Amino acid sequence: MDTPTGPTFRDATDADVDDLVALVESAYRGDASRAGWTTEADILDGQRTDPEGVRQVIKTPDSRLLVVEREGRIVACCQLEHRGAHAYFGMFAVSPALQGEGLGKAVMAEAERRARADWGATEMHMTVISVRDDLIGWYERRGYRRTGETTPFPYGDERFGIPRRPDLRFELLVKPLA
Repeated sequence: MDTPTGPTFRDATDADVDDLVALVESAYRGDASRAGWTTEADILDGQRTDPEGVRQVIKTPDSRLLVVEREGRIVACCQLEHRGAHAYFGMFAVSPALQGEGLGKAVMAEAERRARADWGATEMHMTVISVRDDLIGWYERRGYRRTGETTPFPYGDERFGIPRRPDLRFELLVKPLA
C-alpha cells in the first residue's frame, strides 16, 4: 500500500486559477460542498469566487495565494495579505473529501508561520460570516477570538454570492502570533 505524501506549499500562479476557483466553489457552494462541513449552501447561493477574483489575489502586492498540493493535486489554499503589523487570512478552502483529516490545521499553521517569518506580522486577522457558528468555533479552538467588530455583507453584489437570509454580516476574528 502506498503511503500518502504530506502536503506541499507554494505560491499560486496564473496557471492555477481554474483549479483554485473549482476548489473554493467545491468547499463552499452547491451540493458538492455538502460532502464537507464548511459548506455555505444553506445560507448563500451563487458563486464564492471567480477567475478574476483569484487572479487579483495572486497579483496584489503584499499578498499571496498559498496553494497546498498533495500527490500533485491542489487540495487546499488560503490567501495571506500583509497589512502593516497584521496579516489577513482569507479564501481558505480545503477539498470537501479531505476535511476532518487535519489538513486545515496544517494550512493555518503554515500560513501563520509565513506571516510571522516573511512579514513580521504580530497578529492574524480574518472575517467570517457571523452565523457560521461551527466554523467560528473551529477557529476559536485554533486561538482566534471574536472581536464583536462586524462589517455588512455586500447584499446585491453577486460576486460574493446570493444570500438566502437577511441577517448576514462579517465578524472580525483575531489571533496573536507569538
